Amino acid sequence: MAENAPPRWDRRMQQRLSRGEAAALGEMYDRFAALVHSQASRMLDDEDAADAVTREVFGYVWENPDMYDPKQGSMRAWLAFLTHRESVRRLRAEAADGEDPDDPGALDERVRRATAAARADYIVASMPAPLRAALELAYVQRRDYRQTAADLGVTADEARRRLRLGLQLLSTARTRPVEGAPPPGYGRAL
Repeated sequence: MAENAPPRWDRRMQQRLSRGEAAALGEMYDRFAALVHSQASRMLDDEDAADAVTREVFGYVWENPDMYDPKQGSMRAWLAFLTHRESVRRLRAEAADGEDPDDPGALDERVRRATAAARADYIVASMPAPLRAALELAYVQRRDYRQTAADLGVTADEARRRLRLGLQLLSTARTRPVEGAPPPGYGRAL
């Protein structure tokens, strides 16, 4: 995944998109398409729908570059927000076509689970490599903290610290609000 874009890059990209530079859209796509597609895929559990969401998000950005407000966050965060919004819209449209009348809360629960999973994926992908490596050793390869420390070449205290910080970051995936008001300045829906 791409690194967080610096604010200067975000502003320049927005200016280039506002001038209609197709090369700017290509550069943005190269940098962030994997983020958009993986988030949509995780939320929708459907590759074709994720492809469609990716096209919708970048189409929206191309047609509405001035809707991005660098004061509200990074370009990456804006694209993640747009992806989330479009994925939720698709989930709701899908549910409206075949929703189970006996379980009206099923869609909301599905959106919450999918959003938390997508957020957890994003957190893991963007956390510092030492924390990610410690979590992988402990929870994927089933090593205890002493074995994790030995594998990483750090002290046991440092391994515990990395595991604790990594788990604290992951815990935010479920505690952040799922359906809040869009950030100010991000305007109308896709």
